[in-house]
Amino acid sequence: MKEVVKRLDGRKLNELRPVSMTRDYVEFPEGSVLIEMGKTRVLCNVSIQEKVPAWMAGKGKGWLTAEYAMLPRATHTRTPRETKGLKGRTQEIKRLIGRSLRMSIDLEALGERMILVDCDVIQADGGTRTASITGAYVAVVIALKKLIAAGEVPASVLKSPVAAISVGIMDEIPYLDLCYEEDSRAEVDFNVVMDGEGRFIEVQGTAEGEPFDRKTLDALLDVARDGIQDLMKKQQSVLNESFK
Repeated sequence: MKEVVKRLDGRKLNELRPVSMTRDYVEFPEGSVLIEMGKTRVLCNVSIQEKVPAWMAGKGKGWLTAEYAMLPRATHTRTPRETKGLKGRTQEIKRLIGRSLRMSIDLEALGERMILVDCDVIQADGGTRTASITGAYVAVVIALKKLIAAGEVPASVLKSPVAAISVGIMDEIPYLDLCYEEDSRAEVDFNVVMDGEGRFIEVQGTAEGEPFDRKTLDALLDVARDGIQDLMKKQQSVLNESFK
């Protein structure tokens, strides 16, 4: 390993950016959370409908689907709105968010209801998809806790927590929670989603230059696991405050 180089913002290699989650950021959704990870900010709103898509009607269980969008000036230069259909990247991210969050709930216990998750990136500085998953999980729990309190669904509808983080390799060294500049320079780039039992939900990894070996993969997953455990503590802290 090469000598450790100090990060741009002074963080340790295995340190998250400053994380905050503001609940009830928007008044009207059943669950609303603004998540901030460093300079990345994502607004996660959750709506619950008392019906499921036509293809699920009569099956006695619910569904969760997600949408993802980036505001035009969330980035350094304006990105046009996707008014003529979603780009491939957007489709990939919304499906990732939906797959990840469905792991956190019991669809049968939900009954024939649909949870709609909207993740809108207000400002992007790396890790927007992982921040979306982490913040949206809290918004989903807030929404479902209201149904639980009303006796409309059992407490068992909530399964394991879910959170996600980005990791990467620069100069042969693993880094946690990459900002945009680090992400753009990374030799290997991963997005990792895990549940509260330390199990992997999804691992997306790419070598930008040279292929990487198993040792590198294991090191990245270890760093991601520790970061996700810290994120779950922050999620729980927000939820504890929400339901006092």
